[in-house]
Amino acid sequence: MPQLAIAKEFLAEFAALEKPVRERVIQVFAKFEQATHTGLHLEKITGARDDRFRTIRIDQFYRGVLLAPESGDTYLLLKVLPHDDAYHWAKTRRATVNRATGGIELRDVAALDASLPHLERLARSVPTRLFEDVSDADLRRLGVDEQTMVFAQTLTDVFQLEAARGLLPAIQWEVLYGLAAGLTPEQVWEEMSTALVEDEVDPEDLDAAVRRSPDRVLLVEGPEELVAALESPFDLWRIYLHPAQRAVVEASYGGPARVSGGPGTGKTVVALHRAQRLAERGDGEVLLTTFTSTLAASLETQLRLLVESRCEHPEEVMGRIRVEHVDRLAHRVFREEHGQPDLLDHSGERRLWQEVVDGLGVDLSPSFLAEEWRQVVLTRRVGDAQAYLEAKRTGRGRGLNAARKARVWQAVHAFRNLLAERGLWTHETVSEEAARILAGRAEKPFRHVVVDEAQDLHAGQWRLLRAAAPEDRDDLFIAGDTHQRVYGPKVSLAEVGVNILGRSSKLRINYRTTAQILGWSLGLVLGEPVDDMDGGLDSIAGCRSEIRGAEPVLHGAATWEAELGHLKETVLSWIEAGVLPDEIGVAARSNHAVDQAALALEEAGISARSLAKGQLTDSVSVGTMHRMKGLEFRCLAVVGVGGEQLPAPRSITPEDEDPGAHSRDLLRERSLLFVACTRAREQLSVSWHRAPSPFLEAVLER
Repeated sequence: MPQLAIAKEFLAEFAALEKPVRERVIQVFAKFEQATHTGLHLEKITGARDDRFRTIRIDQFYRGVLLAPESGDTYLLLKVLPHDDAYHWAKTRRATVNRATGGIELRDVAALDASLPHLERLARSVPTRLFEDVSDADLRRLGVDEQTMVFAQTLTDVFQLEAARGLLPAIQWEVLYGLAAGLTPEQVWEEMSTALVEDEVDPEDLDAAVRRSPDRVLLVEGPEELVAALESPFDLWRIYLHPAQRAVVEASYGGPARVSGGPGTGKTVVALHRAQRLAERGDGEVLLTTFTSTLAASLETQLRLLVESRCEHPEEVMGRIRVEHVDRLAHRVFREEHGQPDLLDHSGERRLWQEVVDGLGVDLSPSFLAEEWRQVVLTRRVGDAQAYLEAKRTGRGRGLNAARKARVWQAVHAFRNLLAERGLWTHETVSEEAARILAGRAEKPFRHVVVDEAQDLHAGQWRLLRAAAPEDRDDLFIAGDTHQRVYGPKVSLAEVGVNILGRSSKLRINYRTTAQILGWSLGLVLGEPVDDMDGGLDSIAGCRSEIRGAEPVLHGAATWEAELGHLKETVLSWIEAGVLPDEIGVAARSNHAVDQAALALEEAGISARSLAKGQLTDSVSVGTMHRMKGLEFRCLAVVGVGGEQLPAPRSITPEDEDPGAHSRDLLRERSLLFVACTRAREQLSVSWHRAPSPFLEAVLER
């Protein structure tokens, strides 16, 4: 009986098809296992470069392209395209088996053949070639086949290889890119180690190759699983790992380890797989944590999807994992010892600092003192005046002589005394106290801790997580991107007892956002100095997407009302094109702008829901840029990106008051825009009224 497999790339593309086509695809393939070849109307393709390709009728205009093996019964669904496009795609491609990994591969044979004469002419005029120092034997050992080898031997520059990314089999391209970047064949082999197979590979056995490609292929067991996969294609697509991601997930580390990478590179997916893998070991409880309750709830939903699809005993595995945001953990530990804390909110804390300033006559503002307390005193656990005089104040911007430091310490000491006398706590001091409690316990609550969105945690939270698990192999696993920091202050992991030296890796391939949206969004933050949480600067150089799409649409309006009118037109055009309302997001900087945008959509007859009230089925999600964190939409409109709205004036510390805080505030606001824009998968609209935000200057000039 024939079995259907679905290419992972098609799962991502399926959501972009018009709704009637999606429904017809489900109807056609739901009966696949019961149908015969004749019943399915699988048609051979005249003039195909691979005679194992077949087409199947979806409707009058659309055709599916499948790989039908000569032996075996696994049929691989590769594409659904308009009739002529489907036949052109099938006539120009060929399927092969990688001899190193044993996995299925596809290549654009026609484009490779067409490019060779031009590349050979260029190569004759250049003294050196890109891979002239790499032997054919090494290339073959790394899975590079004859056609790719001939192509590679004509290359003279890395940009030619980058341009050929869509033509070559993915694994072979990664091998060549690693060699071009300066890695030795042995280093490339080591990076590929998790994808290699030990057994002899039969290059003609496509059926076996499909089954050996779980990172690129989904085997469907019956019509119910097919329908479930296609009804939530993007969610299911996310749970499959690229070999580079799998290597990070499956590695054994001698201590804390970190994975970083730009937006959409799969850091959260890696963290989820890591939590599942650690739980399957059965050697202790696993904490999966992040910095907000909303993100923690999202992690738990995705984790259950992953565990239920991958584990033989899902409830047993889920029972070993606690998903809990870090503040909740801190308060839970705190209450075990002290009961419910009397918490100061932001305005209450500011009033307390003002009381200190008025009482001591300190010539420094409450906001400067509050930041000095957070950034220096709490972060570095400064306990007395002498320690403060000697403490590093990196990034604070304003220098202080010894006399002024003494005055600052006097204010900090007075603030601490007021907290103690009145029995008051802040979220930071609750975390510090919870960390102290756990550090004093011989029995730790967890064996492993997995942290997502790590860039937004403060020092006390890090000390708490460090104290939550014993120092041992695979104790802490950290995923984050400092370019997306929108909450937490700058933290050096080494200073909070988390040593990741030699255990860091970076993901560079974006699996969510089109190359056009990613490239535009990266322009918002390129050149901005961003720390890497390990004493150096982070870089997003090399972050790239394999998905092509439309360029972001930028629109400037004269008034806010006109901008809202453009928003309504944009969202209506997406819905008319077949995008479902709950696949659309709208982001704004302030709650007021969110409410007005949601009202404007409702007035246009478009169901809209504020994310502050929870996501609603069949409604456009409208939320602040902060609430966009961790979410994804097929189409996204970012509104109110004007000079008067972004950076938000009330969120920026005046430069003359605290230069360090001023710089951090500007970077945080820029990062907010970056985070919001990279929530879009296929289409992005960015609008403003009057003058655009200064953050748009670089991208508007391009």
